[in-house]
Amino acid sequence: MAFNAAYFGYGLDGQGYGTSPLDPDAFPVIAHDECAPALPVGAMVRIATGSQPLYAEIVYKEGRHAATDELGEVPGWVSGAPAGAAADGTVPGPDDSPVRNELLVPDVHAFGDALSLTDAQLRRLRLQQRWVDRYGHVHVRARYASPAAAGQDALSAYAHYLLREARSLLLSPAVPVSILDLAGTADDTLLHGALVQILRTIESVLNSCEELRCWGPYAATRQSLAATWQDDGPLGHGDMSRLAASLQLAGRSTGHRRHGTPAATTRYTAIGPWLTTLTGASSLLTGVGYAAAVCRANLAVTDVVRGESEEGLFDNGTLVRLDDMSEGGGVWRSRRPGAEETAGDPLVPSGLGWRAVARPPVPPVPGPAGADPVVTPDRPAVDAPLGAVGPAVPDLLQVSDSEIACRIPLRLTHLVNGSLLLHPLIAAGLRRLLRPGGTPVRLELDHEGGEIDEQQRVQDVVADLAGAPARLTGIDWPLTFFPGIELRLQWPRGGQVLRATTRLLESPVLVDGIEIRHRYSQKVLTRDGAPGSSRSDDSPTGLDERGLVMRAVRRCGLLTVDGHALLDRAALPGAVYGQSPAPRQAEALERAVDELVAAGRLRPATGSRAADGRPRFPADAGEQPIPLIGYSPAVSPVPRPATVRPSFRHVGAPEPQTYQVHGFLRRLSPGAVPGEAQRAAYRQHCRRLGKADGWELPTGYTFVTEHSRTR
Repeated sequence: MAFNAAYFGYGLDGQGYGTSPLDPDAFPVIAHDECAPALPVGAMVRIATGSQPLYAEIVYKEGRHAATDELGEVPGWVSGAPAGAAADGTVPGPDDSPVRNELLVPDVHAFGDALSLTDAQLRRLRLQQRWVDRYGHVHVRARYASPAAAGQDALSAYAHYLLREARSLLLSPAVPVSILDLAGTADDTLLHGALVQILRTIESVLNSCEELRCWGPYAATRQSLAATWQDDGPLGHGDMSRLAASLQLAGRSTGHRRHGTPAATTRYTAIGPWLTTLTGASSLLTGVGYAAAVCRANLAVTDVVRGESEEGLFDNGTLVRLDDMSEGGGVWRSRRPGAEETAGDPLVPSGLGWRAVARPPVPPVPGPAGADPVVTPDRPAVDAPLGAVGPAVPDLLQVSDSEIACRIPLRLTHLVNGSLLLHPLIAAGLRRLLRPGGTPVRLELDHEGGEIDEQQRVQDVVADLAGAPARLTGIDWPLTFFPGIELRLQWPRGGQVLRATTRLLESPVLVDGIEIRHRYSQKVLTRDGAPGSSRSDDSPTGLDERGLVMRAVRRCGLLTVDGHALLDRAALPGAVYGQSPAPRQAEALERAVDELVAAGRLRPATGSRAADGRPRFPADAGEQPIPLIGYSPAVSPVPRPATVRPSFRHVGAPEPQTYQVHGFLRRLSPGAVPGEAQRAAYRQHCRRLGKADGWELPTGYTFVTEHSRTR
């Protein structure tokens, strides 16, 4: 951008490039949420808006993987992964054109008032979220010419772009001083070298200036960074302190392995999405403000890592390191115990997330001496290294002077037993307030976008703080809560009230044909949503061979971070029957596997077996290959119903919006019974959802059918 300003003549009178020799009609067109050739930072573009084009300069971009959640956590394999890589460790071939999800930050005021939209027009575009997102940014699926092109550093990529796609702009005779005169040659190879050297010189000047600090190729004034730490508002001192604290606490051990050693947990936090969760920060993250905020936040974390840790290792045993600089505004890796890590500069991106998941170690469950690992549906053999569900330990989200907040997916055992685990920090705070033993506390439930019974909205439950881990018991979970649904649990410090909130997905999805409207953990859903699992009966009783196979794969297979499960095919009979099956049973299982593969519900894969008998996926070179069968959750969007708009409304009044309310259960008053129409409607509802644990209304409930409401 500094090169653009000097080379093309950026005006400091408020007109920007409006009086420069650039030809806006020659700019490439980009469209929100569409696939297009990859563009580097510095490219001049036209953003399609359906009417008047929006001219802009791309001032920042980052990878924005679809698996990144709204709280900034990304799957480990995403961090450091090359463009076009997949969760199973596959990468594009040398002749492929990899595609990468990217967020582009355009400067829509770079061309002055004459070629810019008004603030009202820009605000309308952000509200519509059709041509740009709510922050004024553009999401694209960027296609690169080759894996080598995708791996270029930003400066080399821009030099290549100027000499290829933007050649007419670069060689325009109207620029103040042409690159042809600067380089003294027209040879493309020499011109590319000259461009790179000019860009490197600018970078060196920025890095050597005492008044500036740099984050990668971006520079910020020390004065603005100091103002950030002194500001008490959004993105100020409080938020930056919470960010640094969350990274230090994200990798803390909250459980123990069988032999008493601390359980290592690893979390990958993307700075950009994390910042968007902060209250009151939306206006500061709009437009180019997002790029400035991301750079300042990373520099704030850098200061904490340098000042309060030894090569990233903090006193609490957590190691915090930069793992990826281009994904999500920078991905930081938090792990405990840090002593297991190799030494190195914590501020040099290591890409350990991708490297670890691309070749994971897979320990077996110990069995008899000399025997193969024991595998049963209730005792997964190869779970932990590829993202085991475990006891669903809460993920810490926020620690402040006023409250502690964490996120936890509900396990099937929570729903059956009416319990919920507590984060150790919340448990420690409650212990200081409450007397020993089971102590009543209040739990407030908020089911965003759904309806729950008033008696369940506020409940008096028991805090069992003496157990390991601490938990709440005596909870009456709504019947609409399913295994895997995520709760945000908040504890206001000093109080005896906890608030648990579900959150809606941006758009409902179908997972294996079942509609899900709330945020959920796919790992938990894969395990606890296997056939034969329900709140009333978690057993394989009544399942046919295909159901038994699917249950075994989902319960016992290798579990990836995105909810895929892979099982050693040779271990299938033992996983189903727990012992050597009869020949006819083994044949029936093989037929069931073939039928499920043919139907697309399972897929074949190839792993390997280590010298000690442990299975691996992907297969490790030099090891014995073994056949695997894999389950992949089928996730698809739910078609939205058409919006019905009224014909008349008062002038100046907001336009009413009609929305669909899905069918739900409602508790009846004592003595009341549902009518036959409600019973039939509930059976039809269960049939449509593929519900497998009974189609009759629970006692004391009626069913409210799907209907529309206007607000």
